[in-house]
Amino acid sequence: MSQNIEPVLITQPDLPEFEKLIPYLKDIWDRKWLTNNGAFHQELEIKLAEYLNVPYVSLFSNGTLALITAIQCFDLSGEVITTPYSFVATTHSLWWNNIKPVFVDIENVYGNIDTSKIEAAITPNTTAILAVHVYGNPCNTIEIERIAKKYNLKVIYDAAHAFGVEYNGVNVLNSGDLSILSFHATKVFNTFEGGAIISHSIENKKRIDLLKNFGIQDEDTIVSVGINAKMNEFQSAIGLLQLQEHDERISKRKKVFEYYFDKLNSIDGIRLVHSDKNTLSNYAYLPILVDSEIYPINRDELFIKLKNQEIIARKYFYPLISNIETYKSLESSAKDNLKVANNFSNQVICLPIFPDLEFSVIDRIINIIKS
Repeated sequence: MSQNIEPVLITQPDLPEFEKLIPYLKDIWDRKWLTNNGAFHQELEIKLAEYLNVPYVSLFSNGTLALITAIQCFDLSGEVITTPYSFVATTHSLWWNNIKPVFVDIENVYGNIDTSKIEAAITPNTTAILAVHVYGNPCNTIEIERIAKKYNLKVIYDAAHAFGVEYNGVNVLNSGDLSILSFHATKVFNTFEGGAIISHSIENKKRIDLLKNFGIQDEDTIVSVGINAKMNEFQSAIGLLQLQEHDERISKRKKVFEYYFDKLNSIDGIRLVHSDKNTLSNYAYLPILVDSEIYPINRDELFIKLKNQEIIARKYFYPLISNIETYKSLESSAKDNLKVANNFSNQVICLPIFPDLEFSVIDRIINIIKS
């Protein structure tokens, strides 16, 4: 390792000013209402729905429990078509619901599910499509909706990366039957841990809110088998404060992304995965693909080279979900079935990006890649 160089981490969590948090903490201490749909929880659901321009928000303690609950909301069973190119929570949420994931390949531009491959994977046991807006780049939602209507399937989007993302002026969270957000510390909008389900009917909102609170309807009535997945008041207070500064942070992220883009564009064998002109991005990630047939070294060698210079990048997503022990025996996990996904996973590095990343540090990262 290089000496006397401060490590540059893949990200830094955005935090509100500590002094601004103190009145919220005082309020929580005075009320002594720490969880169970408290005042800050209710306020954050309303403000997020307004900010995101979506009908209903249900807050969760984390995004994985939101995914698991979304699948429970529709009593899904059998098989669900999904992508292998995601964080493992996407597929784990199906497994926890005793559902067989059926993987289809991804397209080569954004790394999203390849909609041209979905219909061939549908069987009489298929009940839904679980797609991912990878790195916040929107899926082909129009084609997914067409297929879902044709075969009477539910559509759930793992939108963990897509907070605030719009396509042609419409928030992508308005697509599908449900969309799931993550408010993990690494996300562009965080509540330390946390998540949410975006729903489009009051009936689904009510069912989701029952499921995340043990299925309790009132103090005398339990109407379903639920789980404890509620967001507490501290997380909600953090969210309210984060929302106040979110637009400014996204503006800073955009400048960082654009500075990177100009520098990376000229390096042969390096491709930056980025949104098209119709997408209002949140600049959550900075993924590059390393083509070792053109670039002098492969992805893993570049990853180590960066690490040796205290640049802590991430191979995200690697390993491919279909290649890990739990899922590799599935028929749909065959590498011949997932050629593009395997290629993406073997080439990808996500470089550091956060609002306060200095341009001089980006220059350092670029020089390592160029050298």
